[in-house]
Order: sequence, then structure tokens, then C-alpha cells
Amino acid sequence: MKRITTGTENFKEFMDKNYYYVDKTMLIDDVLSDKVMLYTRPRRFGKTLNMSMLYYFFSNKEKENAYLFEGLNVSKHQHLMLHQNQYPVIFLSLKDLSRENMNLQIDKFKAMISKVVEDYFELKDSPYLSEAEKLIIDNYHYKKSSESDLRDALYNLSIFLEKHYHQKVIILIDEYDVPLQSAYQHDYYDEMVDFIRSVFSSALKTNDALERGVLTGCLRISKESIFTGLNNFTVRTIMDVETSDCFGFTQEEIDELLKYYNLMDNRQEMKEWYDGYLFGKT
Repeated sequence: MKRITTGTENFKEFMDKNYYYVDKTMLIDDVLSDKVMLYTRPRRFGKTLNMSMLYYFFSNKEKENAYLFEGLNVSKHQHLMLHQNQYPVIFLSLKDLSRENMNLQIDKFKAMISKVVEDYFELKDSPYLSEAEKLIIDNYHYKKSSESDLRDALYNLSIFLEKHYHQKVIILIDEYDVPLQSAYQHDYYDEMVDFIRSVFSSALKTNDALERGVLTGCLRISKESIFTGLNNFTVRTIMDVETSDCFGFTQEEIDELLKYYNLMDNRQEMKEWYDGYLFGKT
């Protein structure tokens, strides 16, 4: 019998350890419906696990992990499977960008960009990149970049990845709103908005190397504040019917869980504890 885990956010660990997985892989279909997608949901509704799932599905570095999707819903749709493990993927979680001042935030962002470079170390010796481009990569890696340079980090890295792999790039940004929440609480909101706006605008708006962009967060930050001019994206909030069943558990999924663990006698008690969420019409 499959075990239940709480707090596991890595899709590969989830599947390899044979935990009970409520299949949300059809989110992939929606991700491919527009250039940039933003999904907002409350905490603990599986956003990070879904982003990890997207990473393992799309990343060209995870071809040996293609087996993770065998038997899942996405595997029944050939037009979606054509995208499996085809793209360089930059996967960034902003959940640790919660420092108490702007300088510390920039330092943390430098560390995150450095980690992306380590994940794609092959760029340092790429025959497709110029010496000037490799110098930019070195500066990212050794955390020598200025704040101004960091604003273009995701843009530059995606350009370099496309040159190296001859394939456009998918950018996944989890918990995009955390640095803004932190900045609001510690009174440097305008500075943070200005920085994040530059990062997102260059990476997601004016980027010819971008295949798809996906963002998740708890809050729906106004389009005017950080998405200025970014008109190529779709927002899926808790009000939208699309992807309403891709986060959290539906009644049908709960019933399957209860049947699997022989707990249908507790159905009404569980409903009293947990029922009450409505996403779209689900």
C-alpha cells in the first residue's frame, strides 16, 4: 500500500518512493496554451510540487527520468508527450527571497543565479558562446555581477542556453510574490518592485529565446506594478474554471483516496473538516 507524505515537494522523490500521488499532470496541457502563465493559489495546495513536476517533464537534463510519467494522465496524450524532455529549463524558487533589506535580497538572488550556472556548467565551455558571453557567465557563477547586471540574468542565461542547445527555453518561477511580501513588510517595496519588474520584463516579455514561462504564487500582484508591458500572459486565479482541478483535491479524488485506504466510513467527518474550497466551479 502506498504511503502518504506531507511536505514532499520534489516530484521525482514523490514517485520513486511510491507515495500516493493525486495525478495533476494535465496541468501541462494548460501550460502549453499560452506563452506565459501565472497560477495563484493559497498555501499548501501543491504549487511547488506541480512546478517540480513541470521541470521533470520539460527539462532536457531529465531524460533518464522520463519513466516518472509512465501511466500518468499526460502519457495518454501524444501531442503533449512530444514536449517531454525537449527544453533547457530554468527553475527558480523565490521563496528564500525574504530578507529584511534590499542588499541582502540582491545577495540571495546572486546565489540563486550562481546555482543556475552550476546546473548548466557546460555553458562555460560552449563552442557556441563568445568569450564576452562566457565572462558574463563567470560573473554570475562567482557572484560578481552588479545589481544592474542581475536584472538581465534570466534573460541572458536563456539566450545562452538557446545558443548552446539550439532550443528555446522554459522558465519556471515558483513563489514569485514572496520577495514583494517581504519588501512590503520591511519597507523597501518600491525598490523591490523596480528590481522584480526588470527581471520579469526582460526574461518574459522581450525574450526571443523564451519557449514558455510559468509563475506561481499566493497573491495576485497588480499587472501595473510588476508586469508592466507584459501582455503575453494568462492568469489563472481561484476564480477561473480553467485548471480548477489542477491544484488541491476534488471530491472525486478524495473519494478515491478514501476507498484506497478503506476509510469511506470517515467521508462525512472529513467533509466537515476540509470541505469549503471552490476553485472556478470545482
